[in-house]
Amino acid sequence: MDWDHLFDDLESQLAAEWEAERAALDAESERLRIAKLSLRERLRTMTAGASRAAVELTGGERWDCTLRVIGADWIGVSTPDDRRLRLIPLTAITGVAVDHGTLLASLAEGTSDAPGAALRERMSLGFVLRDLARRRTPVTLARRDGDPQHGTIDRAGVDHLDVALHDAGDPRRARAVHGFRIVPLDAVAWVRIERGDSAAS
Repeated sequence: MDWDHLFDDLESQLAAEWEAERAALDAESERLRIAKLSLRERLRTMTAGASRAAVELTGGERWDCTLRVIGADWIGVSTPDDRRLRLIPLTAITGVAVDHGTLLASLAEGTSDAPGAALRERMSLGFVLRDLARRRTPVTLARRDGDPQHGTIDRAGVDHLDVALHDAGDPRRARAVHGFRIVPLDAVAWVRIERGDSAAS
């Protein structure tokens, strides 16, 4: 009997079984990792590459846009014909249409090496809105069930904001204000920053 040949066959068989077992474990590990992925984590990976997407919002709006920045509970986008940053609460997104390559890339474990990115990603929408109020930055604010309104955020609480409504291009002065709104943060569909620097930029 050719013992060398027998043991060579056994070694090959054992190696193949180990490889198959390792592949099965790797596949199961990958399935478990993907099962734990959140929408925010996938969007984070897409913003790192400034991916193009069509973002669909509550109320039926759909924007072809570039994903620019992500915070704790919001994403910042700009459209090709409008470079102003729009902040979208993640809860206002009903769908994100991307090409197949971007879809698969969003499943990867993302990292962001941009300076300040880690701090920016911990900023909540309320934190950014409070900064816009402090800077007196004019905004256009859209609620989920209403037309966009232009104004300046006077203050932002833990779950709502106060906005003074005035015409676009007018500074927030008493004589220019034609109304006030208290808006729950849950009702915000998006906020477009009209000018100036902000914590999100």
